[in-house]
Amino acid sequence: MKASRTNQNFSNANDVLNRVFSHTYNGIAVVSMDGNWLKMNEAVSDIFGYTKTELFNMDINNIVFIEDLGVHETKFEKLINGTIDKYRVKQRYFHKNGNVIWVLIYVTLVYFKEGRPHMIWQFTDVTKRQKNQDKLKTMLSVAKEQNDRLTSFANIVTHNLRSHSGNLSTLTEFLEEDFTNITSNENYTLLRQAIDNLQETVSHLTEVAKIKEIEPSKLQTLNLYEFVEKAMYNIIAMAQNSNALIYNHINEAHNIKGVPAYLDSIILNFLTNAIKYKSEKRTLVIELTSHVEEKYIVLRIKDNGLGIDLEKFGDKLFQMYKTFHYNEDAIGIGLFITKNHIESLGGKVTVDSEVDVGTAFSIYLRKA
Repeated sequence: MKASRTNQNFSNANDVLNRVFSHTYNGIAVVSMDGNWLKMNEAVSDIFGYTKTELFNMDINNIVFIEDLGVHETKFEKLINGTIDKYRVKQRYFHKNGNVIWVLIYVTLVYFKEGRPHMIWQFTDVTKRQKNQDKLKTMLSVAKEQNDRLTSFANIVTHNLRSHSGNLSTLTEFLEEDFTNITSNENYTLLRQAIDNLQETVSHLTEVAKIKEIEPSKLQTLNLYEFVEKAMYNIIAMAQNSNALIYNHINEAHNIKGVPAYLDSIILNFLTNAIKYKSEKRTLVIELTSHVEEKYIVLRIKDNGLGIDLEKFGDKLFQMYKTFHYNEDAIGIGLFITKNHIESLGGKVTVDSEVDVGTAFSIYLRKA
């Protein structure tokens, strides 16, 4: 009775395995060590487009894309030598309709009751996935080429503009030397102002053109606390004139990966902006803190100044030539360049702000 129940359980298990083998979505085949098909399910036929009879009577290598004929070779050697008991390859085949298909193949070594080794091959059609990956690679390649062209174009344009604006400025100096009263001429004054504005714009464009992502190998280890201390010292007069209180609560052990000139510029820009846009209703307080967040050191610069209406200006905050307060010194280039400096170091910046309450910038910099 007990043996009969055991045989029945074994039979039931075999039935289940056969149903799984026959109806699974992926193609499954039992293959001899000589590469001959022993058994396969209907999904194999669906993937390649051939009937089971056709597949049993053909050499599978006859429909392999010629460049992929040897992809199994190294791993198969390890399999039969016992170094590994399974492997995975991606291989191209010709479908019966003539199309090239990409198939992901899992090969596993198994032993049946007789002790003879066989292979279980599992086939998954990944043609759509591969086409999407190829399409993405092509798009990235085109984008890189376009970016390189734009960079070259920007360098040429800024160089030529700088030359021309410099020549115009020199000509105005010659005119002032030759015609001493010309500076009182209203039209000349407008011309001189236009040339000065042009030179300033060219200077901004030159800075923007320089910005590009820096290779990780060229980044230095920089102590964030020391750079904040130096920045505070550099603006001490500006802070005193505005009666600003600046607190450096940066963790002295926090080191980031960066470029000294960029880190200087980033910290100085946020500090001077906080001072420029202070509220006349209260003493300006600026607090700098830091914390670790995954692969970043987050530098947080918080003030109690005028604040920014993020619902109105949030999507324009870091755009070029955008200003949000009636400050005659504002030209809308600082935040644009600063954001680009942060991103070129592999970081990012976020902002929290409330009108007449204050602003907090969180600068994410790569942790050293």
